Amino acid sequence: MTRLLLIGPPGAGKGTQAVRLSEAYGIPAISTGDIFRSNVRNQTELGTLAKGYIDAGDNVPDELTNALVRDRLAEDDAQHGFLLDGYPRTTDQVRALDAFLASHDTALDAVVELVADPEETVARLRKRASEQGRSDDNDDVVRHRLEVYARETAPLIDVYEGRSGLVKIDGLGTVDEVTDRIISALTGHGIAVPVR
Repeated sequence: MTRLLLIGPPGAGKGTQAVRLSEAYGIPAISTGDIFRSNVRNQTELGTLAKGYIDAGDNVPDELTNALVRDRLAEDDAQHGFLLDGYPRTTDQVRALDAFLASHDTALDAVVELVADPEETVARLRKRASEQGRSDDNDDVVRHRLEVYARETAPLIDVYEGRSGLVKIDGLGTVDEVTDRIISALTGHGIAVPVR
């Protein structure tokens, strides 16, 4: 069982790497961003609530997010490990995740931090906006999201560094290069890709 958290600023490549790591380790990638966007697309009650926050570049409130993630982690496919992408984003969410994992006698095996230059992430997100037509990837919203990340999410790095399970990875380079860096670093922490 492998339980991972992938963290980093918007545009650092978390979504791409989450898919690759999910396949490599045989665990589901759980992305709050994908779940929120799906709810917005389907015009669910949660989607309607979340849309205003997402379009403004703000984080969806902790209570909504925590409930969503708890429900997702309780599903069958997450019982043998998971990779969290985009959660937790605040220290309150860290506490909620810690409490959930402790109630199941588990903990995270590692936290992977993707590090990337802010101007490079803005350029990446600008390109993604033009390719995917995402309203939350215009320059003003992206810069606001980076500010929100620095203010609210970056302090989590200090929390996880204190637990000795933090692995810092350069998020710039080809997709393959970044994936190889992550897998190599996790192997060094005793988390090997399972043999199938």
